[in-house]
Amino acid sequence: MLFLYQTINKNGERKKGSIEAFSMDAAITSLQRKGLAVSSIKPKEDDDGDILKKIPFFNRVSNKEVVILSRQLSTLFEAQVSALRVFKLIGTESENPTLRKHLLEIVDDLQGGSSISSALSKHPDVFSDFYVNMIKSGEESGHIDQTFSYLADYMDRTYEVLSKAKNALIYPAFVIFTFIAVMVLMFTVIVPKISLIIKDSSQEIPLYTKVVFWISDFFTKNWILMLLALIVGIIGLIWYGRTKEGRRQISNVRLYIPYVGDLYRKLYLSRFSDNMSTMILSGIPMLKAIEVTSSIIDNEIYREILVEAATKVKAGQALSAALGDREEIPSILTQMVRVGEETGELGNILKTMSKFYQREVMNAVDTLVGMIEPIMIVALGVGVGILLASVLMPIYNIAAMAS
Repeated sequence: MLFLYQTINKNGERKKGSIEAFSMDAAITSLQRKGLAVSSIKPKEDDDGDILKKIPFFNRVSNKEVVILSRQLSTLFEAQVSALRVFKLIGTESENPTLRKHLLEIVDDLQGGSSISSALSKHPDVFSDFYVNMIKSGEESGHIDQTFSYLADYMDRTYEVLSKAKNALIYPAFVIFTFIAVMVLMFTVIVPKISLIIKDSSQEIPLYTKVVFWISDFFTKNWILMLLALIVGIIGLIWYGRTKEGRRQISNVRLYIPYVGDLYRKLYLSRFSDNMSTMILSGIPMLKAIEVTSSIIDNEIYREILVEAATKVKAGQALSAALGDREEIPSILTQMVRVGEETGELGNILKTMSKFYQREVMNAVDTLVGMIEPIMIVALGVGVGILLASVLMPIYNIAAMAS
């Protein structure tokens, strides 16, 4: 990290400059060793003219980077490297300036006597509650190296499942975008020109051709109004999606969309099982594991289910009974949880269920993509075919009359 400073030497002369150091304390110590009294010092703001870096979307730490970081931390802790040196080493070598800034701030906190979990908790946009609680458990048990290994494995699995689901939907999204773009181009550029020729021919225009001409006229005459409506609709949807009721409605819609809803259900059940098994096997109490999982499951319906389950478990009810009366939780999961509670192997049972649902997610993604692709291609072909037929048939009639 680069720091800008102002110093005073033994002769009272003031001097400005910059120095590279991993923290402000290290920069001050380095200047003082040179016999300089520091009057002011501050980190240099990253301002290299790259506007994208100032936008939050581009100035963030990705899940993939956190996965790699966890694997690096696990390896270094297994090699018996001290925590301070581990974070200092990874922080100074990180290529992502945002991640580097977070890690060097963690180094400062560790130098100040903070625990690793306490230092990580100050950076919730990088390290989730689940992550911090796992580290806290590792510190209490004295197996911090194993905890980072568990986290690396867990995040690897989560990243693989989410990446599979997202990447599989890229092609259908591209086909839909192409379909919409082709339709808009046809209605706004091609059809208006062809309609002039057909209308000038004075022939009887078929009903379906009139419908196409009407849609084309509507597009060309009201495109500004439609664009504004689209922008307002998107902004309104984003605003509504950030409200509590909006998040709940979107979460509910996700679960009940035909075919897609089944994929989302299995994805959330996989996340629930994986989070719970990882935390329970790491020694985190049941109630705490439920509360942390509810905060990171990313669906309001399942979050409400887990919050209610936490309340019931706190009152002395078993987890299987607390989950059993909700239709969003399949009976096979509650039965397996009951077996785990009776045998004392709940963590391992949930781990088995996590693997089961991960396979189900993969299969559901493959099935959904295999079904969407031909439907989209057929829809694109039928749409373009109907549009072409509606304008080409009258043109064919004109040619036949002329001959």
